[in-house]
Amino acid sequence: MHMQLLHNNKVVIFDRTDFGSSNLSLPQGKCRYNDEAIKVDCTAHSILYNVATNTYRPLMVQTDVWCSSGAVNSNGTLIQTGGYHDGERKIRLFSPCTDEETCDWTELQQNLTVKRWYSTDHILPDGRIMIIGGRSAYSYEFFPQNSDTNYVFHLPFLKETTDPKEENNLYPFLYLLPDGNVYIFANQRSIVLDYANNRVVREFPVIPGEKRSYPATGSSVMLPMRLVAGDFSPVVEVMVCGGANGGAFLQAAVGGFMPASRTCGRIKITDPDPKWVMEDMPSGRVMPDMLLLPTGDVILLNGASKGTAGWESAIDPVLNPVIYEPGQPDLNKRFSVLNPTSIPRMYHSSATLLPDGRILVGGSNPHIRYNFTGVKYPTELSLEAFMPPYLSPHHSHLRPSNTTAAGPVSYGQKFSITFTLGVSQDTKEVMVTMIAPSFTTHSFAMNQRLLILDIVEIQQLSSFAQKITVYAPPSRNIAPPGYYMVFVVHKGVPGHSNWVKMQ
Repeated sequence: MHMQLLHNNKVVIFDRTDFGSSNLSLPQGKCRYNDEAIKVDCTAHSILYNVATNTYRPLMVQTDVWCSSGAVNSNGTLIQTGGYHDGERKIRLFSPCTDEETCDWTELQQNLTVKRWYSTDHILPDGRIMIIGGRSAYSYEFFPQNSDTNYVFHLPFLKETTDPKEENNLYPFLYLLPDGNVYIFANQRSIVLDYANNRVVREFPVIPGEKRSYPATGSSVMLPMRLVAGDFSPVVEVMVCGGANGGAFLQAAVGGFMPASRTCGRIKITDPDPKWVMEDMPSGRVMPDMLLLPTGDVILLNGASKGTAGWESAIDPVLNPVIYEPGQPDLNKRFSVLNPTSIPRMYHSSATLLPDGRILVGGSNPHIRYNFTGVKYPTELSLEAFMPPYLSPHHSHLRPSNTTAAGPVSYGQKFSITFTLGVSQDTKEVMVTMIAPSFTTHSFAMNQRLLILDIVEIQQLSSFAQKITVYAPPSRNIAPPGYYMVFVVHKGVPGHSNWVKMQ
């Protein structure tokens, strides 16, 4: 249900705790005694997955993390917030650790100010985490809190975007903007919020077509920002895809599954008079995951073609991932349909970008409990990796290798990356991209952003070795402090990333 890649190349994965025992035992006699499903639960509802070795170990969450949210802070620690019942106001931490056998979840004594279930988190320029929305939570707050300000801030926009009986505004899409304000999208509407003064400073046109937020779940990305040295105001464009018609959730409850949305909308929110520009996907999709690839393209995967998010609320899984090329001038060539999986990934599945360019995909459980037999879409406990076309062996001669980048990196300063290419390779078609690792749940990758860095020069150090010098992002508004994957991309083929800390 939830995934977060950490800068030590481990992925924290977790589900809910209130459905009874899982299939994985906790170590050393650890048990939870406060569970609402069973009196004593000695099984794990979270794991730490090692990408390099394809192994995992159980972790112990103390309270229910069902439909919660998270963001990685500037030190690389996952700040994880909210959930259900005993977890609905909890704040949990998971830090990358050197002692792989003992590190585990930490739950703070401090609580959130209000219940947060289906909320969204985002890191801010000052390193705080903003927690916004949730079921019947028409407000936002911060962690850590400032002692000299109010603890919770009312946001009427969240109530205004709530549909009767269906909501369709949970897990709002949230993006930090270059001016330091925050873009918020919920249902079909979007605003820019000056969170420091609790003031809406801009409202955008309504996106045409269907509803886009949970349970009429679509997905969204902020398209790659192309940076130029000294420019603190790059163009910002948001894309929203998929979703479901109003009423689809109620129809699904009585066995009627309405076709999912097949539209995507793009809007340049930095334009003086922004308008949604609509495009059609190859097929309709509800509950898609949208992830930014190192190449600057967008991949859409997972989801269904009929219904909505929710238990037993969707049918007809969409098995083919799709790549979208934002810069392709021919509208008929922007979408490419890729090879399918054989595993439906529907409600409560998740996906995240890995440092080697693969997409880690896992989960799927459209049932109240674990249900492996006698149902059309069984609970799915597997992980799989999707390899985008750039990882084909046919492109291996183009792939940068032995990439190293020094860090930490200061804002606006130059830094260098060394890498190797095969003999006689042209370096004219090289770019450097910088990607923040996302907290992914319910078809939204929180905190995801991709920056295309401004290249100063490329030097040839030897027959194979190259050195590329780039400008770091100019401000914390454009790149909040913390760890980023830095990819060298040559002729559309990325090498393995390096982690760089912005500070």
